[in-house]
Amino acid sequence: MNSGCKTLARSSFSLLYYNTSIQFSLRPYSSHSGIKLQQCKKATRCCFSTAAAISAELSEDLNKDTVEDLLVKKKDVGRLMKMERKHELEFCSNGSKHWFPYLDKFTVLSGDYLNSAEVLEAVDPYIMDMRKERFRNAVKNRSYSVCLVVEGLADFGNVSAAFRSADAMGIQSVHVVSCDSSKRYRDNRHVSMGAEKWLDIELWDSIQECFKHLKLRGYRIATTHLHKDTVSVYDMDWSCPTAIVVGNENKGISDEALQLSDLHCSIPMRGMVDSFNVSVAAGLLMHHAIRDRTSRMGSHGDLTKEESQILLAEFFLRHSGTTTSIANEYAKRKLAAATSKL
Repeated sequence: MNSGCKTLARSSFSLLYYNTSIQFSLRPYSSHSGIKLQQCKKATRCCFSTAAAISAELSEDLNKDTVEDLLVKKKDVGRLMKMERKHELEFCSNGSKHWFPYLDKFTVLSGDYLNSAEVLEAVDPYIMDMRKERFRNAVKNRSYSVCLVVEGLADFGNVSAAFRSADAMGIQSVHVVSCDSSKRYRDNRHVSMGAEKWLDIELWDSIQECFKHLKLRGYRIATTHLHKDTVSVYDMDWSCPTAIVVGNENKGISDEALQLSDLHCSIPMRGMVDSFNVSVAAGLLMHHAIRDRTSRMGSHGDLTKEESQILLAEFFLRHSGTTTSIANEYAKRKLAAATSKL
């Protein structure tokens, strides 16, 4: 649904809401029937049913978070991730080949939880088929085996551009270390195109803390740096889980990050200048990593069937600000049905 249609639809439903003579309820979306309006028996001010109030397709773009807001207000980042996350120690003990952050568990308001299959069943009727197919294609090409780390970037526009590239290339995990939140920039949502909504963003106060957690998750850490021991990105095996680290626009990677990293890498330069814009460098590195992984492994996406289902449920929950409410209502009905059988 394009923005013009969404605006028209919102205007129409707004008029219905303030109509005091007729009441309507909005039913879940169906690819065959479309959105249905049904006259209610009571002729009072319109109040949508629980399912009605949650029109996921109409409310999808109401989330106005900007990259700047997310990075400055750190407490807001965690709420973007819906499924429960696992601890690094669980990864170390289960012998997995690659890091995957989510448990098959979404905690609802009652304290109970739904698994990914139940989340998909609950939210599925409220998302257009075309959108669901797009989610499935995105998940199929997602991987946590390559992640991006941006250290000390001062311009949120560069962070936004890097986020957009990560999402476009199927890199799900991005990390931000020590952004200068004292500086203020214009709204960069048009730069990121809302990519931050679909990524797993983690914020760190120090490079030591970030690298410690990445190493626990099985990543080797590759910092971008020109030095005599630098390895060309073309000579690296990107099938090995790797965290790509790019540094500040002016100072580059910090000395601390260089000392703590496993290797230094660079993109060969053919011209007179000796560096790329940081967001361009991040994009080129991620693109080459994906090409190399595809060449070696057949594809970049490497999630198992179970992991894919969990990440798909995560995307369903992130679809709009109301899909978590749908899942909570589903959990209430599930509990009520179980109680009635006792």
